[in-house]
Amino acid sequence: MLYDKKPIYRKLIIPWFDSKTSCFFVMFFMLVVILFALMGLDAAYENVEHYRYMWVPFLLILMSTWVFVSTSIRLIRRHKHHSSKYFDSKT
Repeated sequence: MLYDKKPIYRKLIIPWFDSKTSCFFVMFFMLVVILFALMGLDAAYENVEHYRYMWVPFLLILMSTWVFVSTSIRLIRRHKHHSSKYFDSKT
């Protein structure tokens, strides 16, 4: 993240694609993808001929879980940064 050019405040500049709203949208979309992949695993499990294609929904679950977790960590770190900044200004 970039810092503001003002030497007094040093406020973080958050780009639009890293805002809270877009992070929550990405997390919601990843949950939808996980549910879709779980349905794909269920459909592949029902038919013996499709067992060899079970790796596709499994890979989808792994990748979307990775994106979900990394976005969650990003939001948690940002929240900790803002809350610590808030509590530091109170003392």
